[in-house]
Amino acid sequence: MLLHIPDVLTAEQVAHCRQKLDQADWVDGRVTAGHQSAQAKDNMQLPEDHPAARELGDLIVTALQDSPLFMAAALPLKVFPPLFNRYQGGQSFGTHIDNAIRQVTGTPHRVRTDLSATLFLAQPDEYDGGELAVEDTYGLHTVKLPAGHLILYPASSLHHVRPVTRGARLASFFWIQSMVRDDGQRTLLFDLDMAIQRVSGELPDHPSTVQLTGVYHNLLRRWADA
Repeated sequence: MLLHIPDVLTAEQVAHCRQKLDQADWVDGRVTAGHQSAQAKDNMQLPEDHPAARELGDLIVTALQDSPLFMAAALPLKVFPPLFNRYQGGQSFGTHIDNAIRQVTGTPHRVRTDLSATLFLAQPDEYDGGELAVEDTYGLHTVKLPAGHLILYPASSLHHVRPVTRGARLASFFWIQSMVRDDGQRTLLFDLDMAIQRVSGELPDHPSTVQLTGVYHNLLRRWADA
């Protein structure tokens, strides 16, 4: 499931992130790439232990918890601490697939990467190129969203970032270990959740709402690791 989640961050939060990122010292993005990805990766990245990365990462994780759409789609068990990257001057990231397991730097904790997320922090008219291109069974999808909006997609997907030929593309990226690891099962649960919300909104006293909610939770109970 490829899902656009709007307004994860407010305009004020985006401005705060931009101020911190503009003042930060960036390093070569290959520091967090695996062996294969390092050969395709050409960007700049904020060091994981940079104070701004930790502050803004906490801000983003809190904002995700306040997003009903994100919570319904991801069913998160763990969220990898958000990272930050910048592309400019022709930089890009060739086609790759994300590592299945990520270790949180400086800790013994690991996150299984069921879902990948990119949170855009620059407006689309600030840069040319820089589209995130994700491949799935329905073809190639290109994504370039307003600042504060997020794209969520299976981490098993082949994807790349097209060269940025003008301006700078700023974003946060991270991974989610879901309570439900199978993308097909997560998609069924998400569709059922959305249908329940529509029924309860249009027919609040209809007995089917309780029945459908029961089906949702029984499927979640069957499939979830929590």
